[in-house]
Amino acid sequence: MAFTTTMLAWSILEFGNHMGFELQHATEAVKWGTDYFLKATSVPGKVVAQVGEPYSDHNCWERPEDMDTARTSYVLNTTNRGSEVSAEIAAALAASSMVFKNVDNRYSQVLLKRASQVFQFADQHRLSYNESVGPAVCPFYCDFSGFMNDPIYEGGSFAEFGWDSKHAGVNVLLSRVLADEHSKFQQPFFQYADKYVCSVLPESPSNSVSFSPGGLLFKEGGSNTQHTTAASFLLLVYSLYLTRSNNRAIHCGNNVVVTPSRLVQFAKGQVDYLLGSNPIKMSYMVGYGRNFPRKIHHRGSTLPSIDKRRRQIKCHDGDVFFYSKYPNPNQLTGAIVGGPDINDQYNDTRIDFRWSGPTTYINAPFVGVLAFFKEKGKGRRYMTRNSRTRIE
Repeated sequence: MAFTTTMLAWSILEFGNHMGFELQHATEAVKWGTDYFLKATSVPGKVVAQVGEPYSDHNCWERPEDMDTARTSYVLNTTNRGSEVSAEIAAALAASSMVFKNVDNRYSQVLLKRASQVFQFADQHRLSYNESVGPAVCPFYCDFSGFMNDPIYEGGSFAEFGWDSKHAGVNVLLSRVLADEHSKFQQPFFQYADKYVCSVLPESPSNSVSFSPGGLLFKEGGSNTQHTTAASFLLLVYSLYLTRSNNRAIHCGNNVVVTPSRLVQFAKGQVDYLLGSNPIKMSYMVGYGRNFPRKIHHRGSTLPSIDKRRRQIKCHDGDVFFYSKYPNPNQLTGAIVGGPDINDQYNDTRIDFRWSGPTTYINAPFVGVLAFFKEKGKGRRYMTRNSRTRIE
């Protein structure tokens, strides 16, 4: 959730001027996250890392209104430490403070002050939360990358960007911050931001990802579209930074030269794929196009609404809906699911969350991406073929 909030804030800071009336909604979404994190860090020297006992929560298929599982709180402190989750909360608060600076300056200052306090806590009391609240966060959201890894010099970590590892994001962001610094300090960040680009693009000789026959970016692990949306966001942002640096090109070896426009083109291809321009003509955003996932792994979407069924749906009462062959009764419009397999095939079933589960960290990076292409497509012709919509 901290990564989600950071990405929403970064999306607004980079692409907020393209969002139109949706900017208010995006800002409200950020505040939903920061209000929670202010509560989670309200006691100095303590950070609430998680609320809810993970195994009992996963065992029950209930509506949020009916949840009766233990709301156990897993709290970090000076002896029970967790640097990665605390520092990411600090990042979310700090980035969000910039969003609210010209909207609600008082709230912005509250966020910035708390961000500083929480980061000091993370930095001064270092330990992975795997070792403190591990039974609660593992195996679901363990720290797989290692919080002590240096974003520059730790092997292949320059190519990672997601909720567990921010290395590529750090390098890209610092390439902008240090763009006017003519010193040796800036060089590693530019170098490794460029290496990230070369690790993603299919024409690069140092490419380290896979692609489906239809062109979708793939990395190991479930919920693959999290990699697609995160990479699309980061490449678009870097394309802007490179353009501002006199359209600087990236050299990936074997005479492969990557221009800022190529990064935009690549991101657009990923967007088109997710919205329906793929071999099975499936849009992986719920409610978009004519053909999209109908049986998504989401409790509120799967179970009948309170106004349809007022009596409580207890822990296993929801199983009949979970295993139902029928589409979800409540459409979770706008949610992007985990996506197809590497052969471009998708089985519309809520049973396997890796393919049908929508997550906040899949969706958050896509907010800025869609805002960018919305603005880019203004005044141009939109072409619709079947369920596909492409920016021409």
